[in-house]
Amino acid sequence: MNKAVFFDRDGTLNLDPGYLGDPNKVSLYEYVPEVLYKLKFEYNFKLFIVSNQSGIARGLIKESDVIAVNNRINEILNANDVTIDAFFYCPYHPDFSPPELCTCRKPSPEMVLKAAAEYNIDLKGSFFVGDKSSDILCGKSAGTKTVLVDYNSDENEIKTLKKVGISPNFVAGNFLDIDTYISGVLQEDNF
Repeated sequence: MNKAVFFDRDGTLNLDPGYLGDPNKVSLYEYVPEVLYKLKFEYNFKLFIVSNQSGIARGLIKESDVIAVNNRINEILNANDVTIDAFFYCPYHPDFSPPELCTCRKPSPEMVLKAAAEYNIDLKGSFFVGDKSSDILCGKSAGTKTVLVDYNSDENEIKTLKKVGISPNFVAGNFLDIDTYISGVLQEDNF
């Protein structure tokens, strides 16, 4: 079986201007390409993006915009000799879409489970990295270890998680912290 790191997209890998639809506005956070390279080629993880893209249901962006932004992320990463293996996104929102279509929306683990089935992923040996409580809840529900990225030292997401009795396995202040945490887990577990 393979192991993977699942990432939220906006606010985790790249700056989040809100409903990002213009590929020319993609700006990755510092150290993202270097850390993704290590995860993929030194630690042998598959890399996936799992994101809610409700801007499609809201009529603010088109599905083709989401695909263009995803492609741009891989273009930037490819210049650093790494790419995301697959992108999974939920275009729905319960205020704008029928409830039966919204089952993919994080915190549901549906997209992670779909990726795991398609790519033969061992979820117990995998990680979910995101900047929102919904990312941590998604990862926990799927059975992965979880990393909350908190670039701005904002405790709101942790407070939200505490209300439901959940904590991330690790809180990262920047992208290098993610590498430090995952490499430490790998050494402890002898992956």
